[in-house]
Amino acid sequence: MTHASADIGTRNYATRLSAGTHELVADERPQAGGGDTGATPHEILCAALAACTAITLRMYAQRKQWSLQGLQVDVDLQIQGEARTITRRLRLTGDLSDAQRLRLADIAERTPVTVTLKRGAAITTVLEPAVAAAPAAPTTRL
Repeated sequence: MTHASADIGTRNYATRLSAGTHELVADERPQAGGGDTGATPHEILCAALAACTAITLRMYAQRKQWSLQGLQVDVDLQIQGEARTITRRLRLTGDLSDAQRLRLADIAERTPVTVTLKRGAAITTVLEPAVAAAPAAPTTRL
């Protein structure tokens, strides 16, 4: 099972993310009321797809001993009303045949994150018991 958590205080909308042993920051742009201290949640979603694609294709090319020297993955999420469209662009560098390039594009359609996004995932929300806010620290007057 993969796990991540988010923790937000009172500062709009900086959110500390924990994923495995790594710390990240998410936020919103100033026009949405945030401080732009990190990527937006949709940008993190795009980055997850891009990273999974790059890692999977690198693993595949290594296993096949193909000359994939470099790979750039660009992911765009377009939201128009209720419609959402993701476009992924692959830039492959190296001495690859057309058949190898096509095979890598085919493999990109089956990366773990791609499959999760395409199939969707059931999301269950569990409301934990209430936790009382910590009392404010006493102030001292000088």
